[in-house]
Amino acid sequence: MGGVVFSIVLTVHILAGLGVIGLVLMQHGKGADMGAAFGSGASGSLFGSSGSANFLSRTTGALAAVFFVTSLGLSYLASSGAPASKSVMEGVAPVSAPSSGLSPAPVAPADDGSKAKDIPR
Repeated sequence: MGGVVFSIVLTVHILAGLGVIGLVLMQHGKGADMGAAFGSGASGSLFGSSGSANFLSRTTGALAAVFFVTSLGLSYLASSGAPASKSVMEGVAPVSAPSSGLSPAPVAPADDGSKAKDIPR
């Protein structure tokens, strides 16, 4: 049952996100009216010159609200399924390096006046 609800909320979330993207791209900026007043652009739009801003702005706001609510819903549904562990690395098995049978060469102390012997190891 939880998987079906998650799928429905995810579908609504994706559709709301795509709708917000489309509506924002359809809107014109505030400076577009100034250019249209001097004849450099068309002032009319699909929904009329005066009603487009209200319709598109309100629809964008409503879809943005749906997007935020579904974001919170998805985070709740994802976290309620399984309790969070303390760390991501807890489930990882330790991996040891393969031994080649050779021992590393001993490092000779530097006695030639350098300060290498003062470096903590």
